[in-house]
Amino acid sequence: MSKKLYVGNLSWSATESEVRAAFEAYGTVTSVNLVEDRETGRARGFGFVEMDDAGAEEAIRNLDGRDFGGRNLKVNEAKPREQRSRW
Repeated sequence: MSKKLYVGNLSWSATESEVRAAFEAYGTVTSVNLVEDRETGRARGFGFVEMDDAGAEEAIRNLDGRDFGGRNLKVNEAKPREQRSRW
């Protein structure tokens, strides 16, 4: 099984490879997705990492609150996305 983690308070200059490297220290990373603004293409300062269960728990314990690129990361298990109505 794998878990999807929310990673917040990222520096806008953070890259997917930097984030992947930080999380791979704790387990097998399946995917990294840093969210960008649709209109500007600029990073929005958060993203998602999918990784193995044991590694995810270890990453949360070790990376939540840790300095990464001059900012303290917020790392927790991602919540399911809520359906938004169009109107």
